[in-house]
Amino acid sequence: MTSRVIVEADGGSRGNPGPAAYGALVRDADTGRVIAERGETIGVATNNVAEYGGLIAGLELYAEHTPDAELEVRMDSKLVIEQMAGRWKVKHPSMVPLAQKARSLAPAGTTWTWVPRAENGAADALVNAALDGRAAPAPAKAPATGWGGASGAATTLVMLRHGVTAATERKAFSGSGGDNDYELTETGRDQARRAAAWLAERTSIDAIVASPMLRTRETAAAAAEALGLPVEIDEGLIETAFGDWDGHTFAEIQERWGDELTAWLADSSIAPPGGESMDAVFERVAEARDRLLTAYAGRTVLVVSHVTPIKMLVRLALDAPMSVIYKMELSPASITTAAWWPDGPASLRSFNIVP
Repeated sequence: MTSRVIVEADGGSRGNPGPAAYGALVRDADTGRVIAERGETIGVATNNVAEYGGLIAGLELYAEHTPDAELEVRMDSKLVIEQMAGRWKVKHPSMVPLAQKARSLAPAGTTWTWVPRAENGAADALVNAALDGRAAPAPAKAPATGWGGASGAATTLVMLRHGVTAATERKAFSGSGGDNDYELTETGRDQARRAAAWLAERTSIDAIVASPMLRTRETAAAAAEALGLPVEIDEGLIETAFGDWDGHTFAEIQERWGDELTAWLADSSIAPPGGESMDAVFERVAEARDRLLTAYAGRTVLVVSHVTPIKMLVRLALDAPMSVIYKMELSPASITTAAWWPDGPASLRSFNIVP
């Protein structure tokens, strides 16, 4: 008889909202053996809805196969884990019935554990298999984690923030999804050239990947010229969509949208009017990070992006809570470096270097 089990669950949406699926499995905590698993598509949904779908599926598997065992739930969704543990409130109307159903299925004494995305690979694989219409992959042993560099060559992301724009100089919110796609000012172009020269002298870059925004493409072009490399584009590296706040300063937003701003600062699941939540940004940046680690395993990639995506990448490297992003300051055309090893560990090598 199995005395202690772990439910590993995940969910994902390609588009947020978009085609979505969940994955869940029940694992014997002592042997690591997978007892049962499930991965299914759920139509068009958001990441958060899909993640709750994975949790509910995992709890249903638990009730079906190991109802008397001690239970721990592990997910890489900080939002779901904190809400189920009762530390965060469930505020979004679409989440309330899902949270209620999950609570009704979870036995008393359930342990709720957040894990980094790299440690939730089995559930993630079930999600992607469902979305791709493939058979679920064979269960694998949980990856062993060790000291950085202990297993294989690290993949290094050298993160370059774009140079200044007119919006940067005004300290205005300049995101994606609006009509404004700011170009670099002359000062910003000088900053990009200095950063490119610094990189050419001090680093060995194998590839350049950039956000599709004009200011990042211009910054990446300077690096491409200095390094002799082409520029690839990844939509996941784009800046936050600030919706109605785009183009406005913090003071202007505080005056016109005071209540919404307070709510946004207090809860990362809340989006600006017409915009994108920090939770949503984190999810797509994590997916972009995973693509980079897969495509450029063991190599060094220059990632040309924006303030928020770079902060999210640093958060991923540190396995830190969302609150850490509000304690970072990233200067225009600054360089931050982090490395990830194949067995999971990551290392923040440098932060906010301004050439």
